[in-house]
Amino acid sequence: IRRHVSLAFLLSSDIDGEQLRMLEESFEGVFVSEPESVDITTRILESNNGSSEVLIEGDLVFPKTRNALNCFNNNCFWKKNSNNIVEIPYIVSGEFSYNNKLVITNAMSTFHSKTCIRFVARSTQTDYISIENKDGCFSSLGRTGGKQVVSLNRNGCVYHGIVQHELNHALGFNHEQTRSDRDKYVKINWENISPDTAYNFQKQNTNNQNTPYDYGSIMHYGKTAFTIQPGLETITPIPDETVEIGQRQGMSNTDILRINKLYGC
Repeated sequence: IRRHVSLAFLLSSDIDGEQLRMLEESFEGVFVSEPESVDITTRILESNNGSSEVLIEGDLVFPKTRNALNCFNNNCFWKKNSNNIVEIPYIVSGEFSYNNKLVITNAMSTFHSKTCIRFVARSTQTDYISIENKDGCFSSLGRTGGKQVVSLNRNGCVYHGIVQHELNHALGFNHEQTRSDRDKYVKINWENISPDTAYNFQKQNTNNQNTPYDYGSIMHYGKTAFTIQPGLETITPIPDETVEIGQRQGMSNTDILRINKLYGC
């Protein structure tokens, strides 16, 4: 399949669900080799170190039009069409390699097979995502209108889990540990966080959609995010501090459930 499927086919909007499932099975794990010791947050924050963008919580573009990081009004959600499908037009920069594009396409295919979200090649749509090789991994929160950049730096961001993480931001999803009820589930160790970066841990007025707190969410920070010293935890799960957080393999079942609830799939 890698040899015979053309990139134009892979990135066209005409791939049906069955073809996508075949592609997903074929590509699963092929281009997703990540060092086991590095969690998703560490990799994102390393990639974004020194980025020229003004970023909140490590990888969210500072909103120029909205006052806060919330997406309650429907203006920042993508619209459903008459077939109850949410089409999100996108383009991919020519700076990405063939393999980079396969990773991006494979990450998108989970949305296609598990939700009513469809990433489709942009033709003339006004609102669209432009996936670019900028200086880091970052996205806006929700639909901003017009062209909006999802940055996936070729040297640190083109991994299955990170692509899904940034696309979830573009759909309107916050980081899990900024949930309004997070203090019941994690302890923020402020003493291990520099005052300069403490704003990254502010709780947001999130719409939790009656779904449980998800330690396994692709949107959850790792335990040492923004730490002042390597190895010191900034986030500790409670009551069981051994619970894993910051996984990067792919969207959890709860991540998928939330997309389907939010977008009425």
